[in-house]
Amino acid sequence: MNDVAPFATALLIVAAVGLAAVLSHRFIERFPIPAPALFLIGAAVASDIWTPLADVPVMQVERVVTIALVIILFDGGMQIGWRSVRANAGAIIWLGATGTLLTAVALALTAHMMFGLDWRVALLLGTALSPTDPAVVFSVLGRRQIGGRSGVLLRGESGANDPVGIALMVVLLGTCQFTAAAAGSVAWEFVAQLVIGAMIGVVGGLGLLWFMRSVLLPAAGLYSVRVLMCVFAIYGLSTLAHGSGFLAVLVAGVVVGDQRAPYKIEIERFHSALANLAEIVAFVMLGLTIQITGPHGITEGNALGIGLGLAALLALVIRPLFVWILLWRTDLGSGERLFICWTGLKGAVPILLGVFILQAGVDDAQRAYDIIFVVVAFSVIVQGGAVPALARRLGIPLETVNPRPWGMNARFEEEPNSLHRFTIAPGSIADGSTVADLPSDDLWVSVLIRQGRLVTVTADTVLHAGDEILVLAEPETVTGVAKLFGRTVRPHNNERRSAPQLPALRFRPPWFKRSPRRNKDR
Repeated sequence: MNDVAPFATALLIVAAVGLAAVLSHRFIERFPIPAPALFLIGAAVASDIWTPLADVPVMQVERVVTIALVIILFDGGMQIGWRSVRANAGAIIWLGATGTLLTAVALALTAHMMFGLDWRVALLLGTALSPTDPAVVFSVLGRRQIGGRSGVLLRGESGANDPVGIALMVVLLGTCQFTAAAAGSVAWEFVAQLVIGAMIGVVGGLGLLWFMRSVLLPAAGLYSVRVLMCVFAIYGLSTLAHGSGFLAVLVAGVVVGDQRAPYKIEIERFHSALANLAEIVAFVMLGLTIQITGPHGITEGNALGIGLGLAALLALVIRPLFVWILLWRTDLGSGERLFICWTGLKGAVPILLGVFILQAGVDDAQRAYDIIFVVVAFSVIVQGGAVPALARRLGIPLETVNPRPWGMNARFEEEPNSLHRFTIAPGSIADGSTVADLPSDDLWVSVLIRQGRLVTVTADTVLHAGDEILVLAEPETVTGVAKLFGRTVRPHNNERRSAPQLPALRFRPPWFKRSPRRNKDR
């Protein structure tokens, strides 16, 4: 019993830090500083002030952050959903995969030719800094969400490039020498990891969906826990099969995201909260591995200067150049392209890849790790802090999402196929019409929510754009009913947090050319 007081003290400190992390989101509503920056730099400063915090084993940090990233990627996949991926698949894959590889190569060349780093260290550094983290972007915006296709593309890009960057790093660290002969082996293993990971993700996601729908459990809380355990199983199976476990859980999340299943709302809320906690834990744990001062601090070995130089070139030259070229064949506006060019912010994944470099015992690994920290810190503070002002300047639509702490819930033993949820789009047939004047006898408007408040529905109630309604309609008539309101939000028992479906992003790869005959026919 002698350890009760020290344990209680440690628990009190952890609780205080956790509460401060949660309340930091109130702080960023007034000051445009991303919450991850506070976690990361705060932990680094704390480990310098109280040195026992810096004694956390690097292997332990790697494992904790890996678990956190698995949770974050699965939740991100559910938020994206298959419909958004299908509508924008070309641009997402093109930007997320090809953009990651081009960025890694460009950063490696810059690090070697401009800053004199060894070729292997430069290539590992470029790979570590190529993935992006949209969580930093969305955290600095607070209650505002990026509307239009920019938000979908940013989420999709990060979802694609995180597994790509991690798989490339794992392959490169397993290569003893960087020679022309080894390049083919590296490419083959890299592609194999992605293919195996994607296949297991699809199969695992479909299996998880069947499991969610078919096997009933005695308590509602067990449904979310079951999904979490299945996610870890998908990651483990993919990794043991020499595939990308991170890509597998992302794909599984995408497969499950748009589908209907029992307790789907509760499952999504549980994983969203868990992903937020995982993000806090990841940045704090990674921050503890950084020394700002001292013999191994970022001021030693010119890590600070190299990191700032790479960060500036990445933000102002490398990413804008490649993103603009890769999005050239899309129908995005110039403002949307500029916004995506700037918002390729760095987060937990680059630092995790830096931990991989440390664990591999690569020469000059500590300086590479310090450089990665400097680049990430620059990205989340300087670039992230400028995101709100840049969005307003470029006319990027920002949708304010006010919290709705009160809910109205009803549980059913069978799937309620006749209950549907719609939002009234501007200019739709229902916009400005009364309930009685709706040109359909196949529906019954039962609930109306306007600006977060419940409105009593009568025959004379006038509907307006932005209203959310619950409608009773038979499944075979719901397609025609949906046309009255302009767009379908979701079935009621499949409420999701993601944005409504957007028009498909037209995308043609640079090598695609329309044939003269087709042009003439049109």
